[in-house]
Amino acid sequence: MPNITGLLYIGRNALLTQQKAIDITGNNIANVNTPGYCRQRLNMAQGAPIRDQNGTMSTGVAAQQKIQRFHDTFITAQLNGENESLGRWEAQKIALEKIEVLFDEVSGYGLSEAMSDYWNAWHDLTNNPAGHVERTSLLSAGQFLSTTFNQLSSNMDMVRDDINTNIKNTVNDINQMATQIAELNRKVSQVEVSGHNANDYRDQRDQLVYDLAKLIDIDSFEDGDGNVTVMIGGGKPLVESTFTWQLSTADAGGATHINWNDSSGAAVDITDRIAAGELKGWIYARDDVISDYMSRLDTLAGTIISEVNALHDADDALAGIQNPFFNGTDASNISVNSAIEADTGLIAANADPTVPIGDNAKAMAIAELQNAMTMAGGTSTFDDFYIGLVGDIGNDVRRADLNYDHQNNMIQHLRNYREEVSGVSLDEEMVDLIKFQHAYNAAARLITTTDEMMETIIAMAR
Repeated sequence: MPNITGLLYIGRNALLTQQKAIDITGNNIANVNTPGYCRQRLNMAQGAPIRDQNGTMSTGVAAQQKIQRFHDTFITAQLNGENESLGRWEAQKIALEKIEVLFDEVSGYGLSEAMSDYWNAWHDLTNNPAGHVERTSLLSAGQFLSTTFNQLSSNMDMVRDDINTNIKNTVNDINQMATQIAELNRKVSQVEVSGHNANDYRDQRDQLVYDLAKLIDIDSFEDGDGNVTVMIGGGKPLVESTFTWQLSTADAGGATHINWNDSSGAAVDITDRIAAGELKGWIYARDDVISDYMSRLDTLAGTIISEVNALHDADDALAGIQNPFFNGTDASNISVNSAIEADTGLIAANADPTVPIGDNAKAMAIAELQNAMTMAGGTSTFDDFYIGLVGDIGNDVRRADLNYDHQNNMIQHLRNYREEVSGVSLDEEMVDLIKFQHAYNAAARLITTTDEMMETIIAMAR
């Protein structure tokens, strides 16, 4: 290769290389705020020298085919793991905060107030057992207590229904993400089989895996062909190369369960195998926490029904019939006996049906149930039992809040580490931009100078 022609070749290579470096720098700057983007860099190397009759000639600079991507696999795996926990506590926090609102006692219309009004109405009846006003007030207090129990139970059922809906929506999101990850696997393989880097596709795929981890606990790894495999539910594949396995939901006694569908279409229930992510948060809140609250609320209502009826359900002094005050068995169906609603004279205030209605012994006995140790194996009163339930709800919400905040802080800490490796620094990129621009201008000047030299040689030949 003649020397003067070699100079043009060197200038051409320099122009193309510096231009490519400017392109990559511009891409870094453009994606400075793009979630999941990893900074890229063009690696340059001295061109292979060429031997000719006069010796060895340099060929300038050459851009390596693969563009370097600044990515830390270990930090990425840590972020995915912490995001699984964040998703779990976020979902649990949302569910429990909805329950906490239902048990708000600050407004004065909560269950505690309803129970207090009910017992007070019995105390008032002891002072005037035959009083129409006292009996009507007791009926109203009993109806309000029943309605409050019913509303709490119904509202908790609604929260459970909301959770079931959230589970279905989350499963749909998981299926969509799995399809997108499989498609990006295909694109990565297509690009990298030719020896190039699919950095942009890898960034998108890593971000999808990160988002997926917030929804469900996953195990992911990359095979030798650059494909990411994603496993869920204790080893069930969700994505493998370009193939996906879909999740589905099914009703199981009012609770939405999650199924993994194998290649034959058979559904395998993996609900109990889910260990983290939003799905775990929804499932745990529904099946463990809220179910426990509902059970305790039913126990409270059922015990009030049985204890009051045990004293009230005797031959009434006026009617001479069996006459329970409450109907029902738990918080969902407790109600005041319709016969009493129709006739408050059926409220039994007296203990002995042969004694005139002025006898208040039965009313006093029922009123004293307020302070009786009837709950938790005879260790607490109705009020204490309910206060304990409300306190546990508050503690569970605070626990979810603390864990959610902790996970947020952990993720922010890891993101800072990731930014040190993969993040774009505008200051560094601007310095590189100026550096590559000067190199590009110098290469252009080299070509201009070589062109002038060639013109001089041509003019000499004339």
